[in-house]
Amino acid sequence: MAITAEMVKELRTVTGAGVLEAKKALEQTNGDFEKAVDILREKGADRAAKRADRAAKEGLVELYAHPGNRVGVMLELNCETDFVARNEQFRELAHNLALHIAAAAPRYMRPEDVPAEEIERETSVLKAQAMAEGKPAEIADKIVAGRIKKFYEEFCLLEQPYVKDEKVKIQDMITDAIRTTGENIMVRRFARYELGELLD
Repeated sequence: MAITAEMVKELRTVTGAGVLEAKKALEQTNGDFEKAVDILREKGADRAAKRADRAAKEGLVELYAHPGNRVGVMLELNCETDFVARNEQFRELAHNLALHIAAAAPRYMRPEDVPAEEIERETSVLKAQAMAEGKPAEIADKIVAGRIKKFYEEFCLLEQPYVKDEKVKIQDMITDAIRTTGENIMVRRFARYELGELLD
């Protein structure tokens, strides 16, 4: 299939890849747009992993109040340079992450942040549920593993599907931003407040 300039442009718009990189991905997949997007996202993940050790001390603190002012979020999003911190795409990412946190209410950043005792308690409850359903022990273990993964997707920010597009995980959004900017980008911390929470 002939690779047209329009195809390359569309792929660049979706992925933020360079012209040559987008053209090469389309040639590699014989013009299959979805496969080309996957290839570029994998390359983005590789680049993100290489940049993960670089210091990210610039960035911004994003404040978001949900309409009605019943939920508020404070988020620190870091990058390597103030040039990227002032970039419109970076600011939009920070806003979208804060909006997502307001809507999805994550409790932890990543699975490693969940206290071991909480995972143990969740695992034992899930195992008891699976056994009560009459599942054999080896099947119950697989069911528990799948449900723990769902637990992480529900409560860990980086594992959550983005509220505006559930096909995209929050970690994927950050990885795409790393690929686009060429800098390490990370959510340093966040806090979510909901009116009346923790009150009897």
